[in-house]
Amino acid sequence: MASFVSRAAQVLGLEASEPSPPPVVNAAGGLGSFKVDDLTRLRRFLILGVEGGSYYASERKLGLENATSISRLIEAGRGGEVVAEALAVSLGGRAAKQSPTLFALAMVSRLGDGPAKQAAYAAVPQICRTPTMLFEYLELHMALGESSGWGRGLRKAVGSIYTDKSADALAYSVTKYRQRNGWTHRDVLRLAHVKPASSAHQTVLHYAAKSEVLPVDDGADEGGPADEAVVKTHAFLTAVEEAKVCEDEARLLALIAEWKLAREHLPSTMLSSVPVWAALLPTMPLTALTRNLGKMSSIGLLAPLSDATATVVAKLTDPAGLKRARVHPFSLLLAMQTYRQGRGHKGSLSWDTTPEVVAALEKAFYLSFGQVQPTGKRWVLGLDVSGSMGVRLQNSPISAYEASAAMAMVALRTEPRCHPMAFSHKLVPVGLTADDSLETVTQKMRAIPMGGTDCALPMLWALENKVEADVFVVYTDCETWAGATTPADALRQYRAAMGIDAKLIVVGMTSGGFTIADPEDAGMMDVVGFDANAPQVMQQFVEGQV
Repeated sequence: MASFVSRAAQVLGLEASEPSPPPVVNAAGGLGSFKVDDLTRLRRFLILGVEGGSYYASERKLGLENATSISRLIEAGRGGEVVAEALAVSLGGRAAKQSPTLFALAMVSRLGDGPAKQAAYAAVPQICRTPTMLFEYLELHMALGESSGWGRGLRKAVGSIYTDKSADALAYSVTKYRQRNGWTHRDVLRLAHVKPASSAHQTVLHYAAKSEVLPVDDGADEGGPADEAVVKTHAFLTAVEEAKVCEDEARLLALIAEWKLAREHLPSTMLSSVPVWAALLPTMPLTALTRNLGKMSSIGLLAPLSDATATVVAKLTDPAGLKRARVHPFSLLLAMQTYRQGRGHKGSLSWDTTPEVVAALEKAFYLSFGQVQPTGKRWVLGLDVSGSMGVRLQNSPISAYEASAAMAMVALRTEPRCHPMAFSHKLVPVGLTADDSLETVTQKMRAIPMGGTDCALPMLWALENKVEADVFVVYTDCETWAGATTPADALRQYRAAMGIDAKLIVVGMTSGGFTIADPEDAGMMDVVGFDANAPQVMQQFVEGQV
């Protein structure tokens, strides 16, 4: 395994050495934590990634530890489980970014045994839903292996991505996503030896490989006239070629309307036109919409009470649309924070915010978790506001403590009997209410002074004050080190003294290797912070369904 971990380290930009087994104490040097198993750590990695690292562990260290953890699963013959977890996270829209999933998939397809590799290749078309994701997967797959050749399994998996789509869908995909990470469709087609499924597919593949539109006659079935699909595909590709250099606004609007073109099909010189963005908006995918809210506001399209604003609000607050597009809660939280401040985190773009859009983004955040039903139980929410929770998540401007507060608001708005509190090395007043907006929540959290970490405090507080609670939820990075009582022991003391079989849910906000939930205690559970499925899993756990 050492040589493979070394290659994985190089891909992640890490030191090319295999780490020693982690110590008994956590990364903060404290006791009271338990080492999570490799499958739990995989789940954290897939959902949270390692970008930005944690307060106590660098991005490089976390990346190497997670790569080693995945390698152990594969070495133990559990590569199929790695693929199953990757599929569940990807298809369920449970992660904000797909890079960790693609990395895990590439590791199994390179290191796994025969059945594991077959499972990985079968998952490639399901996970690599866009060429962008396919190109990233291929880059990782090639970097992790010693051979540059493609085996039959990889060729078949990649080929099916091009042949299983309809010719229309394939044409749209290859023209919208042309290249990424140094890969182009021409590179992929050459290595995968893709055989077209129809004459219309052949027209698209020729265009992808040669950057030219095949004449209709040359794309026709041998011995007969071109079929309707070929004619339609030819017309679409011709329209794309015209659009990418068109600077006649009226003509470009007509092309967008007829062929439902995307922003990527258009010349950059036309992307400051209000009519052009208005034409793009009705068919704009939700992920693209959230990324371009600032741009559309900066040119005046998203004005108060405008038709365009109404369209944006309707799209953002459509539960079925959010689920279908797999828009992740963290992406919406980041979009809302960015849009609300009226400027991008990078670059010089600025805009006047529209209140209806801000409100729609907040509603979308809660909708993106799906339907969460109240349990009717008594909940105590403990938010870790120690210094280590100031780490930024996924290289974003959102800190772990801000993200945990947003997660806690889902429970606070769902459960009628819910008491929030904050803690560091001591209890800290937090004052969150179910009526707070996420902006207010952020302001309240930023005003709290940080300190050490004692994750036992919520349970000790409830015990000291004789507060009857059915479940404690602790949002933390699990780097507890202050205090004489461990969180697990504090819960056991509470149960014994109060006569309540209370449960503990630990919401881990970073992809480290520790938890404060005792894995041997059926009344304690570890869930991944910002897993889009977390609220439903927590509900089921509290009700005794899992």
